[in-house]
Amino acid sequence: MTTLIFCWVLFGLCAILILAAGPRLTRNAEIIAAKKGLSDEWVGLILLASITSLPELAAGVSSVTLANAPDIAVGAVFGSCVFNLVMLVVLDFAVRGESVYRQARQAHILSAGFGIMLVGFAGLTMMVGGFGINPSIGHLGVGSFVIIGLYIIATRAIYNYEAKLRESAALEAAKELPEQSLSQAQKTVANAAIAILIGGSLLPVVGAEIADRMAIGRGFMGTIFVAAATSLPELTVSLAALRQGSVNMAIANLLGSNLFNILILAVEDGLYLKAPLLESASPIHVATAMAAMVMTGVVIAGLLYRPKTRLFRTVGWTSIALFTVYLVNAYIVYLSAS
Repeated sequence: MTTLIFCWVLFGLCAILILAAGPRLTRNAEIIAAKKGLSDEWVGLILLASITSLPELAAGVSSVTLANAPDIAVGAVFGSCVFNLVMLVVLDFAVRGESVYRQARQAHILSAGFGIMLVGFAGLTMMVGGFGINPSIGHLGVGSFVIIGLYIIATRAIYNYEAKLRESAALEAAKELPEQSLSQAQKTVANAAIAILIGGSLLPVVGAEIADRMAIGRGFMGTIFVAAATSLPELTVSLAALRQGSVNMAIANLLGSNLFNILILAVEDGLYLKAPLLESASPIHVATAMAAMVMTGVVIAGLLYRPKTRLFRTVGWTSIALFTVYLVNAYIVYLSAS
């Protein structure tokens, strides 16, 4: 019992380390955006999303190398995608007046669409792998190369689409930001990234130990607990961006993190030397991938329809739908681990 308590304490400390590093990223990312002439959406989608996804990367690398736990690696990635989307409920609750879906630009639909493609392809690869259809080159699944290609196409397409927004957004940001050099901002971002990497590397090792001791299943531990802990930077950074009035950066960070999360699967596949990673993980993760696709579809519908009605003037029906799908998925994963 003492060892189990110690594991939970260590798990909590890792989560706190990740959480503490998040807020410093947003302000310094805005400075980098202003100095480099980038839009809030682009910074949120690429810079912030990549950095805030470092815990998933660190946790995944640690899972397939140190912990030998492919289920935690895959579960943390798909679970984080679902958790990132349910964070939109928190953003919607945090804003007053119009719903967050009415305040956000519809340009986010493009990144959401690519998110559905990437998550859907990864889920499909797992599904057909269950039928023995999983072409590979050595221990690497061919699907990993497709994921890398799709991610490059997605980021390039979004960059070109937002080209017209970058100059005006940068000029606006430059007027509001304090005097700070680009090198100082980059150094702060790098230090925060290191802290996130340290916390993220320890999470799956501790998580695997907790799952084994409590007999709750490594897939459930990865999808629910590790995914939630590694998604803390996305939550803190998005809330910080929201407080600074940048709704678009907050949403772009969450949607961009989902793109980067699927890219992480390809990295993990390269490091897992026993077999293609998606072939080695439990098929229950396909359910989480499908939930992420449904939730992203709900977000697209919200951005297009831009509903005015808010339940008790707090959250919209789009957010209620997102939270419902999240709870259903968590229950399905729990039943599979029982």
